[in-house]
Amino acid sequence: MNVSLTIWSLTIGLIATLIILDLFTTSRKAHDVSFKEAAAWTGFYVSTSVAFGLWVWNHFGQTFGTEFFAAYLVEYSLSIDNLFIFVIILAQFAVPSIFHQRILLIGVILALIFRAIFISIGAAAIAKFSFTFVIFGAILVWTGVGLFRHWDEDPEPNDNLMVRTIRSRVAMVTEFHGSKLFIKLDKKRFATPMFLVIIAIASTDLLFALDSIPATFGVTSQTFLVFTANAFALLGLRALYFLLKGLLEKLVYLSLGLSFILMFIGAKLILTYFHELFHDVPKISTPVSLGVISGILIISTIASAIKTSSDSTAKAHAGRITGGKVYEKENS
Repeated sequence: MNVSLTIWSLTIGLIATLIILDLFTTSRKAHDVSFKEAAAWTGFYVSTSVAFGLWVWNHFGQTFGTEFFAAYLVEYSLSIDNLFIFVIILAQFAVPSIFHQRILLIGVILALIFRAIFISIGAAAIAKFSFTFVIFGAILVWTGVGLFRHWDEDPEPNDNLMVRTIRSRVAMVTEFHGSKLFIKLDKKRFATPMFLVIIAIASTDLLFALDSIPATFGVTSQTFLVFTANAFALLGLRALYFLLKGLLEKLVYLSLGLSFILMFIGAKLILTYFHELFHDVPKISTPVSLGVISGILIISTIASAIKTSSDSTAKAHAGRITGGKVYEKENS
């Protein structure tokens, strides 16, 4: 896939324009986001992503177009699991609802920066060492197995090493002061809970990137498609949060479904490496991957609907990779 510097520049410019548009329109003033507003922005970002995918299809061909949509579907489905974490973090820190939008937007901007770095490293590693496919595949399989074992648990923000470190070393106040990250009291500088929340959101997404980036490389090895699929999925994540916030707890089996998706893509990456060495080893094509991922998501959603309709107490969980609470263990 030959992507010119001009196309890269225009694409990055488009993403930057979308962020600026968001900053100076819906996110300009702190407010509670209505379902109607969230639906409109979700529709806008999904439509923009689809239009970009169709452009890739038309400009670079059917193969790369299919790869973009497969990568976007993987990122979007994994991003939904991010939403569970966002709900938990914002609830446990008792963040006023009018600030949710700005916090998530900052989190998305930081996530784009982190992921751009990770994608560059991943692409360079794959170009130099084809065995990177096996490493990425092993990470995804391990993550998928861990999520499968603990799909019905929720993560604890205090498990986050960065959050615990900041809490122990930075002077903080317990009250929110609007959207300020720091304030001065008696000539001394204090961090506000808003600062800690943003750190928690950004560092959590950083951990998610360790899974989602290899997962995207599992359906396409093209750096341009990996980056754009991540970017468009992240841009629509914040609006999707407000759209699905009330429905997330009904997606009971989503985390379980995502564990199977991660294991499947991990196996695909490993098979890709061995296919290059031994052509008798089968290689899973992108259309097959797209079908399997879509099928798992559909089955998870239908099974969740059946479960919640028959059991009103059933509630979805974000899932975690390892069991137990690190914070409690360290202090026991």
